Amino acid sequence: MPTPRRRWPLTRYFAVVSVVAMLVLGVALALTTSNVMRKQALREGAVAAQSVARYVERVVPHDAYTLGLLTPEQRTLVGEAVAGFSDRLVGLRVWTSDGGVLYDSDAADTGFPDWERLDAALAGTSDARVITEVRGDAVGGVEHAVLDVYVPLEVDGTVVGASEVRLDYAETTDALTRASRLVAGVIVGGLALLWLLLFRTVRTTSRRLQSSALDNARLALLDSLTGLPNRRMLAHHLGRAIATAQSDGTHVGLVLLDVDRFKDINDSLGHDRGDELLEQVAVRLCGILRDDDLVARLGGDEFAVLLPDVRSTEDAERLAHRVRGVFAAPFVLGDLPLHVDTSIGVACLPDHAQDATTLMRMADVAMYTAKAHRLGVAVYSPDEDDSSPARLVLLGDLHAALAAGVELELHYQPKIDLDGGKVVGLEALMRWRHPTRGLLPPDLFVPLAEQSGLIHDLTRCALETAVSQLARWRAEGREPLPVAVNLSAHDVTSLKVVELIERLLAEHDVPPELLEVEITETALVTDPSRVVPVLHRLAEGGVRVAIDDFGIGNTSISQLLDLPVAVLKIDRLFVTDLADGGGSALVVKAMVDLAHSFGLTVVAEGVEDEVTADLLRGLQVDQAQGFRYSPAVPPDELAGMAASSGRI
Repeated sequence: MPTPRRRWPLTRYFAVVSVVAMLVLGVALALTTSNVMRKQALREGAVAAQSVARYVERVVPHDAYTLGLLTPEQRTLVGEAVAGFSDRLVGLRVWTSDGGVLYDSDAADTGFPDWERLDAALAGTSDARVITEVRGDAVGGVEHAVLDVYVPLEVDGTVVGASEVRLDYAETTDALTRASRLVAGVIVGGLALLWLLLFRTVRTTSRRLQSSALDNARLALLDSLTGLPNRRMLAHHLGRAIATAQSDGTHVGLVLLDVDRFKDINDSLGHDRGDELLEQVAVRLCGILRDDDLVARLGGDEFAVLLPDVRSTEDAERLAHRVRGVFAAPFVLGDLPLHVDTSIGVACLPDHAQDATTLMRMADVAMYTAKAHRLGVAVYSPDEDDSSPARLVLLGDLHAALAAGVELELHYQPKIDLDGGKVVGLEALMRWRHPTRGLLPPDLFVPLAEQSGLIHDLTRCALETAVSQLARWRAEGREPLPVAVNLSAHDVTSLKVVELIERLLAEHDVPPELLEVEITETALVTDPSRVVPVLHRLAEGGVRVAIDDFGIGNTSISQLLDLPVAVLKIDRLFVTDLADGGGSALVVKAMVDLAHSFGLTVVAEGVEDEVTADLLRGLQVDQAQGFRYSPAVPPDELAGMAASSGRI
């Protein structure tokens, strides 16, 4: 294969081309200027020759041209007439119209004229030419430049002959030579100076262009804010890592992460502080990774970590937890320490994908799974992938289950009064008795329903089942407990859910105080202008409202003062931290005291053991639920609790 020709640098190309162009231009200017000067000199010489001819015309009588002869006296008169030109006049001949010599200053008949030039002169046109004459003998003669001019001679307006005037042209030739050299020198010097200036300009411009090209190449591969590799460079390194892994039989890991609530930080602190946060995140990420790992910024608040040589998915997940650890310490933005969390998704090749594009998508799915479920770190799972075949099959099964209305059922988890130990309420939790996969918990299908738009049908199914179960318990003569049903953030933005609840309570003749609805704190702050009217309408109808997962969002208890909220459920993260001996006791105590001052009932979720229950009791939490007391069970298994509670 022939080696491709290397292109010249811009400065070398300009130097060669411009030098050639300058040489051509210089030669052209020099020749043109010399030619102009020579023509001007010829014109001036012709004018001088014409002056000589005028003097000849005055002293040569008309009949002399006819006779072809001058008398000695007339010859003398001619010599005297042109004596004033003796300093330049080399020779003078007067020709008759038939070519005869009427006068020759050399006093000798020199032969014939130049007939072509004589004819031109007789026709009234002067002709000037530079000729070379040899003066002296044939051996030691010296060449002299002579201007030989044929000038018409007129008598009474009629051309009767011609004078051949020979003028000394040596000085003029020397002057022309000197002038040509001077002009050539000026041209060469001027063009050289111009070339130097142009070359310097081109060289400076070339260097700037090269620097700009390098900067553009760098910016094309690096993020301008953090200096990290960008998406393009990540794709390049990812492709190489995958090719190496496929040939060596190794694994490639990809970790995607973004900064939680970054938009809120930008909106509240300004984009400058947001950029400062991203720069600090980049520095921390680079500080904890291995030399072979690559940290990249994909855009916005999203980062990626390429693990080109990872042993297993578990190792990649462990490194992802290490990445999350860099967010533990607060980020100092100006004088403000800011605690920031992150959501991280992990995917590996060949476990989850076989190519770069699919691996990126899988890691992205895992990252949004971590964000949706507040997991911190999530490894890719087909169950969370909307576009995976298993996910699409499950979505079709959910459509069928909602249409049939027989596979979806409610299980009930009791709420226990911490002081008396009695069951004081129930939380209804949806279960799906899948015909092939068995009993599925809500986290496997509720997010799917929210993403596909089936959540409203799922909520209607839950409300219909719960209200009809309350009516059934009343018909059996049992004293039913209040049942709490979870509403999605998509449900509480419209009054349609209120109309549904009112209709169901009326149809089944169930008192509204037996129904409680739970919404998450996140749903409350997402669109308060649409959610708050729904909550007021529910409260006006006698339905109690509970805030679920409180403490993980941006809402303070004082903000709930203007809302019709009756119950506050502390998020299980605080309860778990309390059981592990963490520092959340003061936070829980503050929430409980403030909630009680507003007349709210406080419920703790996720109570797993008696030690935690005792701690919550000591913090004056009102109610608790969790595996310490009972998991969520079908309604027919609740009968065993009647003996201990005095109710169902």
